[in-house]
Amino acid sequence: MKTRLQQVLLVTVGAVAAIVCVILGLWQMQVFVDGGNRTIAERAAQAPVSLAENMDAHDITGDVFGKPVFAEGRYVPQLQFIIQDSEDQPRRVLTALELADGRVLPVVRGVVAEGAAVPPPPPGTVVQTGILLPGEGDVDAGPDALESVRLPLLAQKWPDHHLVPGFITLTADDAEAQGLEPAPVHLPEGEGSVRNSAYALQWWVFGAFALGLSLRIAHVTGRRAAVSAEAEAAASLDSPTHADHEGTSTS
Repeated sequence: MKTRLQQVLLVTVGAVAAIVCVILGLWQMQVFVDGGNRTIAERAAQAPVSLAENMDAHDITGDVFGKPVFAEGRYVPQLQFIIQDSEDQPRRVLTALELADGRVLPVVRGVVAEGAAVPPPPPGTVVQTGILLPGEGDVDAGPDALESVRLPLLAQKWPDHHLVPGFITLTADDAEAQGLEPAPVHLPEGEGSVRNSAYALQWWVFGAFALGLSLRIAHVTGRRAAVSAEAEAAASLDSPTHADHEGTSTS
């Protein structure tokens, strides 16, 4: 009975330690995610930089994705789409902005209500500011459905124009200046620090080790108690008192 109690206590201690390690690991993982999201939010809140100064003839070269940028160009009104993921999502107005080098930058100008007329983009050369993102993806959309800013599909729909490999969503001021409501910006999820994720994994390894060690010790304790009991039983059979008792019984 004493051995069984020791085994239960050992396993209980190991299980409690494992639960504590799991909780600490989850907390560390949340720190990991929060740190990444905080970094993304900080990037999105930086001062705007010139998009033209962060591009070469083929690609975006600067570390500007997820940051506010400004671009100068002329809107091309005939290159425009209404983007809506589903009926309960806002109707975003996407219009091409032709830059000085001839490339076009997809611009989410803002949101328009269902059934409302879409205000035309401002004429002439304008400077537009917004957060630059590399594109959005659709899992359920068909091959020709433009339910998000899908740059490969836009390239097919605007085959005569060279697209910038990214798009911007206008700031609230720029959107409202065009008679539109500001469009939501879908920032990516943060990845956080590798160190924080390593700490989380470390806690979970500690928890598994603590539980495994407690089970092992409980097993060894039970095995030793069984061997000791067997040894005591054998010793009692070989003792002189036991032999005398058997001799008396035989007589």
